[in-house]
Amino acid sequence: MNDDVVSRLVGVPGRRRKAVLSARVCAIAAGVAGVALLGLSGWFIAAAAGAGAAGVAASRAFNYMLPAATIRLLAIVRTATRYGERVLAHEAALHAIATLRPRLFDGLCAAAPAVALKVTAGEGTAAVVGDVKLVEEGLVLGPAVVGAMVSVVVGIGLVAVANRASALGVLAWIVVLAIGTRLVSHRADARAVDLRAATVALKDELAFLSAAEAELRCYALESWTEDRLTASGEALERARIEMARVTSRLDLLSMTATGLAAATSIVFARADGAPLAALAALAAAMTLDAAGPVVRHLLHARTRRKAAERLGAWLPEPVAPASTTDRDAARSGQRLTLAAAGSIEFLPGSRIGLVGPSGCGKTTLVETLIGLRPAQPRSASIDGCDLVAWRPATLRRCFSWLPQDATLIAGSIRENLALAGEFADDGPIWQALHDVALVDLVRGMPAGLDTWIGADGIRLSGGERRRLALARTYLRDAPWLLLDEPTEGLDRATEAIVVERLQVRLRRSGQGLILVSHRPQATAICDVLVDCRASPIETRRLRVA
Repeated sequence: MNDDVVSRLVGVPGRRRKAVLSARVCAIAAGVAGVALLGLSGWFIAAAAGAGAAGVAASRAFNYMLPAATIRLLAIVRTATRYGERVLAHEAALHAIATLRPRLFDGLCAAAPAVALKVTAGEGTAAVVGDVKLVEEGLVLGPAVVGAMVSVVVGIGLVAVANRASALGVLAWIVVLAIGTRLVSHRADARAVDLRAATVALKDELAFLSAAEAELRCYALESWTEDRLTASGEALERARIEMARVTSRLDLLSMTATGLAAATSIVFARADGAPLAALAALAAAMTLDAAGPVVRHLLHARTRRKAAERLGAWLPEPVAPASTTDRDAARSGQRLTLAAAGSIEFLPGSRIGLVGPSGCGKTTLVETLIGLRPAQPRSASIDGCDLVAWRPATLRRCFSWLPQDATLIAGSIRENLALAGEFADDGPIWQALHDVALVDLVRGMPAGLDTWIGADGIRLSGGERRRLALARTYLRDAPWLLLDEPTEGLDRATEAIVVERLQVRLRRSGQGLILVSHRPQATAICDVLVDCRASPIETRRLRVA
């Protein structure tokens, strides 16, 4: 893989650079020792057999000890350096991937809205898992490719010692192998595209059906679900089989070229005696075998380059020095202006309610404010700066957001709340749980805050999941709370407690509130209601904060 691409993806810190260089040295030593080992072994076996056949005097005159000791030394060097190359190459790759994965995740989170909204669950998973795996394979294989190239040169030189014509024959078969690999690689690239598309399709299907598991069971659609997953799985299996066929063709080509190179070397070197012919044949075979990593690298080079390019597109842009806008975003109490609210400037601590029927744009406006959707010029501004001029990461420091469909991770209550930030003690956590009327429930659990709640909080009721997500929103230190249907799914008594405690929290924290709700009990705490169904949008001031 191109070093420039790798450097952009994972960087080249000193520790990884040293590991890569050491792995290359080991790979070169292993390759050279392997070629020399097999060539010398062939010569030794043939020469020893010839000496034995020549009689007692010839066999006694033959020096067995020196070549035998050399063969043993080469075997030890080959084993030790190959082991060292594997360990060092994997160490370098693991360090590189450990650097890449967090940066990739940051890039996915900070992607421009126009890009992020197009990413499906399957495509995102394929980027994180499949493409990273391809890059990792390239990093692991890199030192072996360098070693293989040196081994090929040494192998041809060793064959030339036995017979120059044999060396030219080996070189010719290497050229044939390279050309054949190049031809096969075009088919491999097409099969790789099909394989990735099938993988993305299956993961998308699985994500879609898993999200609707309860409804599918309710409507007795298990067979229908199984058929859809089976169809996607079979498509993936067909793509894998096609890729395996391409790889098997390459293996057949490599084995055939190896055998023919050995046979050609014997033919050309037979007049020089059995020992040299054996040396030429086995050295030729080892040379073609050493070319294997180079061949595999060529076969998948384009696929890995495409994967690296896709990952590179996800990486976050270099962070520019903090601008005035960025520095202001870190302060509490931004002034907010919404075109949807008649361009009224809302001061810190204001409470704005967005009301209207479903589909009138309330959630879209909220997602625009936090940079999940592209903003239109003059649709909103913060401290007099148009929203389009703000980076998404900066916008998200201004708001703490409760989505309409908030998701909980498969973990404990503490782990879910910790997504909002780290705290020196549990005081803020218990305060947030009190504000959403969950303190008694959590204290009554066997492990308290460390109670496991399952995937997406499956062990909690719908209302409890909603309130836990709201508590997480409270724990984020931001000037504005952005709450999308915070009391949805709650009974009236619980809703009254949560709304009352929300008012207390707002007075205590001085935060502003942008609230999306269809429930009058929740919107009653707002100073201003923005009716998103009116054209032009109607803004009604209820009272002055």
